[in-house]
Amino acid sequence: SRGVACSCAQIQDHGEAPESWYLALLGFAEHFRTSSPPKIRLCVHCLQAVFQFKPPQRVEARTHLQLGSVLYHHTKNTELARSHLEKAIPQFEDVKFEAASLLSELYCQQNLVDSAKPLLRKAIQISQQTPYWHCRLLFQLAQLHTLEKDLVSACDLLGVGAEYTRVVGSEYTRALFLLSKGMLLLMERKLGEVHPLLTLCGTIVENWQGNPIQKESLRVFFLVLQVTHYLDAGQVKSVKPCLKQLQQCIQTISTLHDDEILPSNPADLFHWLPKEHMCVLVYLVTVMHSMQAGYLEKAQKYTDKALMQLEKLKMLDSSPILSTFQVILLEHIIMCRLVTGHKATALQEISQVCQLCAQSPRLFTNHASQLHTLLGLYCLSVNCMDNAEAQFTAALRLTTHQELWAFIVTNLASVYIREGNRDQELYNLLERINPDHNFPVSSHCLRAAAFYIRGLLSFFQGRYNEAKRFLRETLKMSNAEDLNRLTACSLVLLGHIFYVLGNHRESNNMVVPAMQLASKIPDMSVQLWSSALLKDLNKACGNTIDAHEAAQMHQNFSQQLLQDHIAACSLPEHNLISWTDGPPPVGQFQAQNGPSTSLASLL
Repeated sequence: SRGVACSCAQIQDHGEAPESWYLALLGFAEHFRTSSPPKIRLCVHCLQAVFQFKPPQRVEARTHLQLGSVLYHHTKNTELARSHLEKAIPQFEDVKFEAASLLSELYCQQNLVDSAKPLLRKAIQISQQTPYWHCRLLFQLAQLHTLEKDLVSACDLLGVGAEYTRVVGSEYTRALFLLSKGMLLLMERKLGEVHPLLTLCGTIVENWQGNPIQKESLRVFFLVLQVTHYLDAGQVKSVKPCLKQLQQCIQTISTLHDDEILPSNPADLFHWLPKEHMCVLVYLVTVMHSMQAGYLEKAQKYTDKALMQLEKLKMLDSSPILSTFQVILLEHIIMCRLVTGHKATALQEISQVCQLCAQSPRLFTNHASQLHTLLGLYCLSVNCMDNAEAQFTAALRLTTHQELWAFIVTNLASVYIREGNRDQELYNLLERINPDHNFPVSSHCLRAAAFYIRGLLSFFQGRYNEAKRFLRETLKMSNAEDLNRLTACSLVLLGHIFYVLGNHRESNNMVVPAMQLASKIPDMSVQLWSSALLKDLNKACGNTIDAHEAAQMHQNFSQQLLQDHIAACSLPEHNLISWTDGPPPVGQFQAQNGPSTSLASLL
């Protein structure tokens, strides 16, 4: 129900003074709707009573709309809601566009997308003289195409919206249409079209003079696209100026007060995200950056802040985007935990992602591949190689995202290298992620990781000169963009090669900075590896005290990792490693002894 004042004002706008019975019934309906708890049955009775008075057509149409809205938002009686909305559609302009918008939402909820699309298209065709509804319906149909993965049609509609708003003089909403289109072009990897479009958006945003909160929210949208574009490309160092601007921008927004002044142009009655959602989003992209750069304690700090904010928001707001933010935050912190040696916590958080995905089929569809990838990484960390292979294979089957695909293939290759008897499968995989030519994605980080995987394979095959070439390439790329984890892994592996070749001085020059960097991240497995090498190096060089100190460090890391390993494998959630198909198995865990696992070959 849209409230008494709104309904009466719209009736009066059309020269019809509302009668006292109508005011009374609307007043009662609104009172019951806004009661705590809402008394929806009584609200519906009041609205239905309007029809007993044989009201004018405009009142009748609006009442059908209100009934449809109340039934749709507050009850499970979708058939009755649909019936009322369908009766409101052929009526007056101020009713039909809202009814069409609501009815198409209801159709989508009932999986009748093919009924929703023509309804929205027709409403768009006849709403050009009503700027607010024309823009809103364009956004709605574009979103519907996006959910169906038809990004081309969605981009076309957003382009139509951008041109329409230019004509009606709404630069603010034009920027929203263009930024939305830019977001979809980034998803499609149409980078040639993204760059000029973002440049145009930057100019529009800077030149627009209007409500400060609206202006800053446009800047946040613009900067989020720039930051995610850099992070997708694995350019962790290059993104820093943009990320700093974004963080300053969100601080500015948090100091501004929401003005209740409505824009004079009805096409400007939109906002991108609520201020609180933007804050969470900025935390989220900061976590993404920290994880890629290898600042894992910083990633943990911002994840905690974001999750705390999300918990508060979810008490009052059921917006599905909040669950999406929560899942993406958890996906990143899980990877951090696996690196820092907190596998048991990571496993419990994987289970939490399963529960969130089980509540929303759309969320699961969008994150199933990531979920299996996380389980694959967990299996790698507890040395369950067969399960890791099965999880990564399942993840590959479920993704069409190129960067994720390359990430999974890289990790699957590391499984085959560690198994040591999968040469043909390994060579087939490596051919698909060859960093020297035709690398499938533009990500700097993933290409550097592909060189590292080649170096690791050459090391295990005893081809040390070839391994050094690959690892130096990784080092060059990871140093250029501050990819700390790849730098640490490359240094310790180079140190291992020099140790095997008997070049102890050069080995030491690699292992010591590797250890320092691994402690800073902190990366437990690289610390374990480095301390073992330092122990052997110092022993070989006759440095007894240093060798003893390194041995003690190695013992401490081993104990910590072993305890965490045992704790993780004894959790009932450990059984998730055998789930490779179908919906997430929530609530099906039973405590039992996990498969026999070994702490050996922790690289």
